[in-house]
Amino acid sequence: MSISSSAPESSTSPPVPAAQSISRAAFWRVFGSTFITIFLAELGDKTQVTTLLMSAQSQAPWIVFLGAGSALITTSLIGVLLGQWLARRVSPATLDTAAGAMLLGITVCLLWDIVHL
Repeated sequence: MSISSSAPESSTSPPVPAAQSISRAAFWRVFGSTFITIFLAELGDKTQVTTLLMSAQSQAPWIVFLGAGSALITTSLIGVLLGQWLARRVSPATLDTAAGAMLLGITVCLLWDIVHL
């Protein structure tokens, strides 16, 4: 019984894109660092204070939680999609430089406001 070389093999699967072939350890490393970074950045910011006030005012904490959670998921999705789009068009070094320049600009503006109060 011979198998023709032109017949497709049923045991092979299509190639998996690099983004989907991430190892379990790498997945948890990226997930953990993202969670910790965003969690710490969001602690005590205006979004959390606003959510706290809306929950106290509305007397509907679960509805506020669902609305705030949905909004944060949506803004995160926009950030991920924009980041993916930029990563295809701009080199990582340029993205690092641009991010650093933006953060430096924000720092200078905040310091300017403090000095000129």
